[in-house]
Amino acid sequence: MTHRPQATRDLAPEDPEIPIPAPAALRVVHETDGIDLAAAERAAGRFLQALGISTENESLRGTPGRMARAYAELFSPRPFDLTTFPNDEGYDELVLARSIPVRSVCEHHLLPFVGTAHVGYLPGRRILGLSKLARVVEHFACRPQVQERLTKQVADWLQTQLEPKGVGVVIEAEHTCMTLRGVQATGSSTLTSTLLGTLRNDARSRAEFLALSGLPTR
Repeated sequence: MTHRPQATRDLAPEDPEIPIPAPAALRVVHETDGIDLAAAERAAGRFLQALGISTENESLRGTPGRMARAYAELFSPRPFDLTTFPNDEGYDELVLARSIPVRSVCEHHLLPFVGTAHVGYLPGRRILGLSKLARVVEHFACRPQVQERLTKQVADWLQTQLEPKGVGVVIEAEHTCMTLRGVQATGSSTLTSTLLGTLRNDARSRAEFLALSGLPTR
């Protein structure tokens, strides 16, 4: 993963004596060693054959290629610009994006887990474009993951990049490695959270975040 600052330019103000600062943007990309779809397709074909599944019939002939493309998509987050703006009004209340869709793949079985994330922060000197909270979740979810790490990665990264007074991340997800195999606990979900700064240390701020996220405060 590489974070590349993107060049920005000042917008021309009506009064040349008063400069209008452009929003700060950080180009965020996830670099890999390259995706070899042909090799992945061959490996998927061998994998299915090793499990006794023939790919000779018309219905399954294209399955190895579809498998390769599907996993390549799951492991390829879209690049985005992390755009922030000066907090000129001194806004100091909670900013919370609820029910952000989460899709990822369990690194232990390579089976999907899906759910929602609630991501919030207490602004410091800068505020964040709201859609970027969902982009950050996607960025860290598009790789083999465990939910605990995913939750902490999103919170830690926002704390580092935005320098807010506090960050809170809650993820609730259903893991098909638990619901479709093994214990087959259909309908069960897993809840994880990471709270940093004021949202961790101040009881009232913590309770507000949890309540607005739809979670019990005790």
